[in-house]
Amino acid sequence: MLCPDEADRGPRRTGPGPATRELVRERTPVSLREVPGVLLVDSHKRSVRGPCNRSGKPVDGAILVVDALGPELYEAIVGCSAVICARGGRTGHMQSLCRSRGIPVLRIDPSELDALDDEVTLLLDRESVVLGGAEPVMRAPEPPAATFGDIESICVVIADATDIRSTNALAPRVEHADSFFIREEFLCFSAALSPIDALRAGVREAERYGAAVASELCSMVDELLPGQRLIMRLLDLRSDDAAKITTGVRVDDEPNPELGRHGARWLLHERHYPHAFQALRTHVRERLGADADRLSFAVPFINDRDEFLRLRQFLGLGDDTPLGVFVETPAAVHSAAEFCAAGASELFVGTKDLIQFYLAADRGNHLVSSVYQTRHPAVLAALREAVGSGRDARVPVHVFALGVDLDHYVQHLPTHRLMMCTAELQQLAVRAAA
Repeated sequence: MLCPDEADRGPRRTGPGPATRELVRERTPVSLREVPGVLLVDSHKRSVRGPCNRSGKPVDGAILVVDALGPELYEAIVGCSAVICARGGRTGHMQSLCRSRGIPVLRIDPSELDALDDEVTLLLDRESVVLGGAEPVMRAPEPPAATFGDIESICVVIADATDIRSTNALAPRVEHADSFFIREEFLCFSAALSPIDALRAGVREAERYGAAVASELCSMVDELLPGQRLIMRLLDLRSDDAAKITTGVRVDDEPNPELGRHGARWLLHERHYPHAFQALRTHVRERLGADADRLSFAVPFINDRDEFLRLRQFLGLGDDTPLGVFVETPAAVHSAAEFCAAGASELFVGTKDLIQFYLAADRGNHLVSSVYQTRHPAVLAALREAVGSGRDARVPVHVFALGVDLDHYVQHLPTHRLMMCTAELQQLAVRAAA
């Protein structure tokens, strides 16, 4: 079980020893001010230097400085070299995007944010930012990591087609990476699609939206190697995130969007989504032919068998069409066996949301970060239950693991089917090759 601050700070660091501290004093001029922070997303880089970008617009190679990360910043995020923010946790949606791309994210005190201007340097090992330029410090030795021999299958969480290409370009190739997983909302961000606007504009616009999503998916399938497949998690936009990328229609203001109408419960009430989904599947079959079977879908934020069966009917899916389930609520954990009996083709355990609901700790609120513990006994018990239900029904179960938890999950869970972000898989591959 993690000690309180490990849950927010990620992998335990031994901290710079006397020699390293002396190195920092020698290399960092006294006139440079160092601001401490908390590293939300790590990277293989040990330091990042660059100009600050406070515009919220894409500036290649700059360090993005924002109060908080949101979907409206997608283009600025993917083009930056690092992010400095004042709010947020380790496992927010945009933090996951950064983790996939290997973009480090440092959170500092809000009162320090205004001081960041011109050029700054992130020192990742020290979890700090230096106002101005500074030389990197030596990295502390990394703890032992799980090896590919411990893992049977890896489902790589991606943001777009470039993540498939970068994964398949690894040398030697990671044979365990046999599937890729993308969220429909991330696909929309990368393709500049506004799903709510399209779905609320009538059947024709919904169908156009579905065809546009299909076109993006087909491009991704074209990047797959033999034996690989692609899974798309159906749209799961919380109302607060949806409002930031929707311009033509009003999005309901909910007091608690995390527990509001999104995922399966939203899909069941979005009357034009079936038209979009049908257009998507038709376009995929026409474009890919037999390879259309390499693409499948999963339902997000769902509680029980009843929702699953109603959604299948709502989307017009026959019994022979595979549909996976994303397990991310306590109710879904306890319904895992029923999902399998109802025909779920596979289960994906979304630990980031599951943890916040089991421990009642908002994953985006750093004030409760000490409560958000990825190895809490209740969390591990839930993961074991979901994996056991799938194993008993002979249904594959994939468990998402942060890089810091990879060893622990491999050792303490009865599954070797994992989900990982692209950059963390690449770091594991580099360590394995070394």
